[in-house]
Amino acid sequence: ITGADAVITTALVPGKTAPILITADAVKTMRTGSVIVDLAAEAGGNCELTEAGKEVIEHGVRVIGPVNLPASMPTHASQLYSRNVYTLVDYLIDEGSLKLDFEDEITKGTCVTHEGSIVNEAVRSAVESG
Repeated sequence: ITGADAVITTALVPGKTAPILITADAVKTMRTGSVIVDLAAEAGGNCELTEAGKEVIEHGVRVIGPVNLPASMPTHASQLYSRNVYTLVDYLIDEGSLKLDFEDEITKGTCVTHEGSIVNEAVRSAVESG
């Protein structure tokens, strides 16, 4: 990791302490300003210098040990999903009316059925072979 500016670790074994992948000596070899994000912090961490729930700076390297990361994701996931849905609907509306151009790759790929027929080829193929 000597040449890395950012390292993300994720090694976990369910029910056991996380294995140490990055020693304190290895952190010393990293450039000042580098960052380690240790996603195994709750189980002890993959970096010897990780402190669960804290950000520490050792040898000029920031070591981040987030805990309960899944709990912080729903808000962001919902925001990203809603933005994607908004963008798709905005794309399909032209001057206040729904415009379905089935020659358009985006429309064709996102629409499953139209006027009683399966228009998405992947879905149609799955239904016909199923």
